[in-house]
Amino acid sequence: MQTVAHLLKHFWFSFGITVAGLGAMFVYGGWAALFVTVLLILLEVTLSFDNAVVNAKVLKRMSAEWQHRFLTWGILIAVFGTRFVLPIVIVSVVVWTSPWAITQMALFDPVHYGELLHEAGYAIHSFGAAFLMMVALKYFLDAEKDVHWVAVLERRLARWGRIEAIEIVTALIIIAGISFLVPLEARATVLAGGMIGVILFIVMQGITSAFSVEATETAKHSFALFMYLEVLDAAFSLDGVIGAFALTSSIPIIAVGLGIGAFFVRSLTVYMVRQRTLETLKYLEHGAHWAIFGLAVSMFVALLTEVPEIVTGTIGISFVLAAYWSSVRLQTKG
Repeated sequence: MQTVAHLLKHFWFSFGITVAGLGAMFVYGGWAALFVTVLLILLEVTLSFDNAVVNAKVLKRMSAEWQHRFLTWGILIAVFGTRFVLPIVIVSVVVWTSPWAITQMALFDPVHYGELLHEAGYAIHSFGAAFLMMVALKYFLDAEKDVHWVAVLERRLARWGRIEAIEIVTALIIIAGISFLVPLEARATVLAGGMIGVILFIVMQGITSAFSVEATETAKHSFALFMYLEVLDAAFSLDGVIGAFALTSSIPIIAVGLGIGAFFVRSLTVYMVRQRTLETLKYLEHGAHWAIFGLAVSMFVALLTEVPEIVTGTIGISFVLAAYWSSVRLQTKG
């Protein structure tokens, strides 16, 4: 009972948002809309659970004020910006049509918009895979990393991290290799999307590192970390947005379902920071980055063949649960 009360104390607002959202969807479309909304919530949470662990590491470096903004401003950006505006911008660039025309299509002809979104899959998957691959490689190819979960692999990767900018070179080689395997007409799109993902990661890392040098620049540093988390969320969520159209073409249902899932993930992130979960569960961060690596690989594979959402979600959850179990075992031995 104490555990339930403890969780309700931290997640009461998330539960309230969920009840309100599900109630609105029931009024909007009855039991069918309610059922699809629940599926979308589960899809978002499953695909982004590892994101919460990585976010927690970044969030604890931010001030309390910016942690709060992560749940308020951040969720507006996540729902409206990442899950609605960004796909529209990507589709408009890929099909060379004005964003306003694509917005009207998304609102009044969602079936056709969903088809165009799938056609823009080369750009979306290439960008997301490249960015997430950089996140994983930056973590494992770190010469100063001295805690290892999958020790046989992680020790070797840490030693390779002594080579300057090896994570950038590795990501670019992967992108170039994949581009030769996709259809000829998609090669330029895959290369451009991948390059943008790598460059954006480098820029965000550079900005956050520059602001962290000066102790007096706490607000600017927190803002830079906030923007990094939003970009990371975008890389995670784009695959889920595409998958959502496999369940429904209704924009309100997609927005509410993915939005509730995103809020739960963000609430979980703040909870882990306040409970110092990453400090007590030693390997959880490792599992999350292996999950990110797996998600990046699955997005690269999606450029070549269809990858079911259940496979993508299972990869992330499996790594995180395995790391959690290893961490608990380590605590028990200690």
